[in-house]
Amino acid sequence: MTPEASPTHPGPLHGLRVIELGQILAGPFAGAIFADLGAEVLKIERVDGGDDGRRMGPVFRGGDALNFHLFNRGKKSLALNLKSEAGLAAFEQLVASADILIHNLRPGVTQDMGIDGPSLCQRHPRLIYGEISAFGHTGPMQSRPGYEPLLQAFSGLSSTNGGPDDPPMRLGASVVDQGTGMWVVIGTLAMLQQRHQTGRGGVLHSSLLETALTWNAQKSEALIHEGREPMRHASGHSGFVPYEAFETLDGPLLICCGNDRLFAKLAEVVGQAPWAEDVRFATNRARISHKDLLLQNLRAILCTQSRDHWQAQFLAVGVPCSPVHTVAEALAQEQVQALGLRVPVPGQGYDLNGLPLLFNGQRLPLGGPVPHLGEHNSEFKLPPTEHAHG
Repeated sequence: MTPEASPTHPGPLHGLRVIELGQILAGPFAGAIFADLGAEVLKIERVDGGDDGRRMGPVFRGGDALNFHLFNRGKKSLALNLKSEAGLAAFEQLVASADILIHNLRPGVTQDMGIDGPSLCQRHPRLIYGEISAFGHTGPMQSRPGYEPLLQAFSGLSSTNGGPDDPPMRLGASVVDQGTGMWVVIGTLAMLQQRHQTGRGGVLHSSLLETALTWNAQKSEALIHEGREPMRHASGHSGFVPYEAFETLDGPLLICCGNDRLFAKLAEVVGQAPWAEDVRFATNRARISHKDLLLQNLRAILCTQSRDHWQAQFLAVGVPCSPVHTVAEALAQEQVQALGLRVPVPGQGYDLNGLPLLFNGQRLPLGGPVPHLGEHNSEFKLPPTEHAHG
């Protein structure tokens, strides 16, 4: 049964007020999660132009880029000049009514304006202040700005991506930006629970560098504790064999043998049942030691039949496998459609990818479309701006 978005469910964070001082991706993604979960998210933007993410690509709707719509739906936009006394005073009043503040502004900006975590939390003790930086809140590079590919490169993440003969390459998805946004949501909600007990908020730090290092921890721990230099395996894995994509007659098929039982089933399907008793292949550790020989034999067999042929054979005996889909092929899959991940944007005639969460079998609706710059200034009795709909 396809999960439906509930039109009336207010969301589990209904009643929570979040202020977002977000630019481009990490901060706005955290804000989008809060908004989808039902919180009221007040997006504070520059009077002149707003979030740079509004121009992150060609115009999609309302003058804004598609990425901006994806990461800012359901929020309220307030255009404020935080470099003016009036703007800061209005901001201070908004903070007094907020539960959580999140930002990923350039290093030093909040300190210059007197709205850094320690200062704001001293004036508003119940506030939970989530700060996202590029390289972290301490250390010799704490003041340096950064972006997704830069942090993937600096952290070593790019060096472990791709195949053995490929140059270092960026992961296709913005896993560092979006991952950091997720960590901030997790951390601030943990501090919210703590506030229920203590009555006080506090300051939470997270950074793109820490997220990138966390995603690459399997490689770094192997280097630290076992002296193993990271190797690039394309679609494969250092700890399991066979566990990667293989070419068939008409396209690649990824096969995952995560234990010896699955390997025995694979060996039988490809007409090589004795492999399961062969001392070179019988155990996963033996297969790792003789990986090149095994994969050479397996490739020679798999390229003789179609992808659909092998997939049917493997799935019949329980060997996990999948075609390597394009994005278009993935979206067309019946299983993907059955999940109901696409959620309508209210009143806009299009949909977006929703949160990958179901609450009591229902996917949460989106709180609304992307706001125009300064669209909600009047709701909070803030002065209008000539750039409000620019």
